[in-house]
Amino acid sequence: MGRSIDARRAPQLAAMLLGTTILAGVPAAAFAQSAAAANAPAAAPVAAEAATPIQTIQVVGAERLEAQTVLSYIKLRVGQPYTKAAADGALKDLYGTELFADAQIANDNGVVTTTVKENPVVNRIILEGNKRIKDDKIMPEIKVAPRQIFTRSKIRADVARIIELYKRQGRYAATVEPKMVMLDQNRVDIVFEITEGDKSKVRQINIIGNEHFSDGDLRSQMVTKQARFSRVFSSNTTYDPDRMAFDQQKLRQFYLTQGYADFRVVSAVAELTPDKKDFIITYVVEEGKRYKFGDVKVESQLRDFDGDKLAKNLAIHKGDWYNAKLVEDTIEGLNDTAGAFGYAFADVRPQYSRDKDDLTMGLTFVIQEAPRVYVERIDINGNTLTQDKVVRREFRLAEGDAFNSLQVKRSTNRIKSLGYFQEKFEVEQKPGSADDRVVLEANVEEKPTGQLQLSAGFSSLERFIFQASIQQRNFRGRGQTIGLSGSYSSYSKSVEANFVEPYLFDKNVSLGLDIYRRDYNSFNYINSNRNTNYSQTTTGFQVRAGVPLTEYLTAIARYTLNYDDVSVDKPTYYSYRVDPSVYQCDPLYAGRYLCDALGKRLSSILGGSIIYDTLDNRVRPTRGQTASINVDVAGLGGDVKYARVVAKAAKYWPLGKGFIFSLSSEGGAITGWGGDDVRLTDRFYLGEPQIRGFGIRGVGPRVTRQYFTTSDDGTVTNGTKSDDAVGGKYYYMNRAELEIPLGSGAREMGLRPSIFVDAGAVWGSNFKKSDLTDCSSGCIPTYYVRNSDGTNSTSTTTSATDSSTGLANTPTGDYAYNFTETFAGDSWHPRVAVGFGVNWNSPFGPFRIDISKVLLKETGDNTKTFTFNVGTQF
Repeated sequence: MGRSIDARRAPQLAAMLLGTTILAGVPAAAFAQSAAAANAPAAAPVAAEAATPIQTIQVVGAERLEAQTVLSYIKLRVGQPYTKAAADGALKDLYGTELFADAQIANDNGVVTTTVKENPVVNRIILEGNKRIKDDKIMPEIKVAPRQIFTRSKIRADVARIIELYKRQGRYAATVEPKMVMLDQNRVDIVFEITEGDKSKVRQINIIGNEHFSDGDLRSQMVTKQARFSRVFSSNTTYDPDRMAFDQQKLRQFYLTQGYADFRVVSAVAELTPDKKDFIITYVVEEGKRYKFGDVKVESQLRDFDGDKLAKNLAIHKGDWYNAKLVEDTIEGLNDTAGAFGYAFADVRPQYSRDKDDLTMGLTFVIQEAPRVYVERIDINGNTLTQDKVVRREFRLAEGDAFNSLQVKRSTNRIKSLGYFQEKFEVEQKPGSADDRVVLEANVEEKPTGQLQLSAGFSSLERFIFQASIQQRNFRGRGQTIGLSGSYSSYSKSVEANFVEPYLFDKNVSLGLDIYRRDYNSFNYINSNRNTNYSQTTTGFQVRAGVPLTEYLTAIARYTLNYDDVSVDKPTYYSYRVDPSVYQCDPLYAGRYLCDALGKRLSSILGGSIIYDTLDNRVRPTRGQTASINVDVAGLGGDVKYARVVAKAAKYWPLGKGFIFSLSSEGGAITGWGGDDVRLTDRFYLGEPQIRGFGIRGVGPRVTRQYFTTSDDGTVTNGTKSDDAVGGKYYYMNRAELEIPLGSGAREMGLRPSIFVDAGAVWGSNFKKSDLTDCSSGCIPTYYVRNSDGTNSTSTTTSATDSSTGLANTPTGDYAYNFTETFAGDSWHPRVAVGFGVNWNSPFGPFRIDISKVLLKETGDNTKTFTFNVGTQF
């Protein structure tokens, strides 16, 4: 008597065997229901059937599996009576293996035939519709693999994992529909058709139970934000259950800092809207009563500490509103104080005394007894390239020294400043071989320290610029820096090689060497056109040595030797006018200030610096201060004599929530000695990019020429206008800047906006009226004639004739146009500009854009509202 799959299940199995079949062609829930129906045991017929003994069991349809393997899955055995219940159980066992797409059991007078159709073999896995998450992120989540047996339970599990992957990205509306494409030889392709949907945003955050703080105040404490147009680029508007749990902690921390010691979050519920596009989050809170600090005491079991004296110096005072963050800071401060005296394992425990009637919170800080500790050993782990000594020499403690927590923190900051290791680094303290011993362990994780950069960009300062550089900041793992760089633009070219040894012969002495060649084209503006007025080529080297005087104070000595060649375009600025026998720079064309700067000179410069630095990070500081005084004297040999002093200072404050405020100031003076004046090329200049809101060299002394022509009737017509900055001997510059944090998405992109105020001035050019060419009444054009005897003569007429031949001669030099010349900008009065800007670490190099408004300026200053720089450091 035959047994087969129930008629209700037959259409489903037949549909699955089509050439191209939708596998559970509905979402995973329907697919699961289909599978459950398929695995349900066949219903017993109504008519009773007599039990007959099983004489033999045959297996039909098995291809990959052995018959004996199929029989091992069922409980029917030869000699047992064949019953409907036994047959139903056997079918259930076969489908439970998930190896078969179809199974039937038939009984013919004791001959039981088991007919099976094996599940196909997976040929390949195909993903369709995924754009937001790439294949290499999804494929590891899929456990079904080629050459495996297809099973529905694995497909369901894979669908669930893919959906969970999208949920972690905030795409709760994502759906995955699995399909299979039948191939020959009982093989199938599994296709996961993915509909990603939009990110599920947080539409609304509701807070119930808050009486003392508004919903807006509490939402501002949360990381999760409501989706609004102003937050279109923020990633914090998507729903994340982990972030929601963190927000509950943030709420609790906020209330505990405001005195509400009994605050609790009663419930937090996130509801998905029916369209699965948005979430509505609801918090129910219970604020409780607000407490003040009661009596604040310190009980010390350490002999070196007087509890009463410590209590007087605490930031917590009786009558202040209770603040849990202040309590934590106090505990940390007491631990640091104990650590500074050698108690590495000092334990400060707060004891609370709550008075619910007076609403006060008494507090006693108990400093537990602990032994004074010494450094037993310093271990360096994880450094594969960097030599141990490079890390060890940054420690402010040595083995055998008394433990000092402040020195441990300083060691941590110095190792971080090397830039060789991961940023999240701390020197760990571990118990030593005895109670009074501690092991300091530096578990470092090295990162690449070599850099190869090829960049091309555009800046408002140098127009198109190309740069190439190669640098290794940890050469051979010795902490040495070696580099080679070059740049090319329309107005400057340079090549430079440098080497720095921070610890010469393993002594605390640094040595640096720079060798360079720099070509620079200075320019002025004639109307709105930029025009090169002189070229400066500098070839030289600098060698310097530094010695630390204290932990934060360093002295640096340096020697610089430069060979400068300053030149101008001769057809434009040279003539025979000054001396008919000499073709030379003509002040009428170039100006006295430029003619005096021309020539080749050797500068021998001896200098020194004193630097004070407590910054937490020298690349992007967030706290600390730095100050320096730099003195240079030129004239110990060479052709140039001057003395220059420059002082700089800066301080950084973290204001919380990612805000960083900084103040910086600098100023300098230069003077010639031994009868030398300060050359044009050695003076100070200000403008873009040092002080924003002004053009290149747009601040300070400048000479302006207004050319004009006079017609026969006396009409004056203005022509071109040139503008030359001539620099000054003194300058100062001040800056206040506030860096504004953005969301995590913008932070990951490297966007750092800021608002700023810049102020500065440069003055002291020593110009006199006699230095300027006064042509206010018109300069008479002068022609220069080469005579037949080789001599020169001049003529003020409109033509010139050779006296020996009577033929017209071609002038050997141009004549001077009529112009007026004015001098302006030589003032110490501050120029002030305000504005905002954005730094962006773009894939093609650092980018800075600034929009400024000048509030104070002087006559002659050149202002500039919009500046940007791409592809080069600024």
